[in-house]
Amino acid sequence: MPQPIPYLAFNGNCADAMRFYAKVLDGKLDLLTFGQSPMAEQTPKDALNRIMHAHLALDGNGSLYAGDCPPDVPYQGIHGVSITLNYDATAQAERVFNAMADGGKVTMPFGQTFWAKGFGMVTDKFGCPWIINGEMVVVKMQA
Repeated sequence: MPQPIPYLAFNGNCADAMRFYAKVLDGKLDLLTFGQSPMAEQTPKDALNRIMHAHLALDGNGSLYAGDCPPDVPYQGIHGVSITLNYDATAQAERVFNAMADGGKVTMPFGQTFWAKGFGMVTDKFGCPWIINGEMVVVKMQA
């Protein structure tokens, strides 16, 4: 079955954001600029260094994709979605939460909930909303 993969849009700061995520999430990052792509000749010169596609490979076969908006597409920010990360250890979840919060905005402080021993919500310094869970607790839900 295919795995849903978030694809984040940025406005010229994709490389910085993805390098930050690679460091925080301990992932392997590959970047492709518009200038390195087959579309380089059709790309305005001031947009050649923008990221056409970024792939961050994460442990457990997870991925995060991103790119800068093409030069002729208005940037509307990241909205209407949060990226959720679940960790087996609360300490690891809290470390990632704190790293994402550095320079960002905490929307729900990290603490215990009925579904996880650690949980927090933050919008990072690049405008991406995150939900971080540590040590999930089994909760019965109705179908």
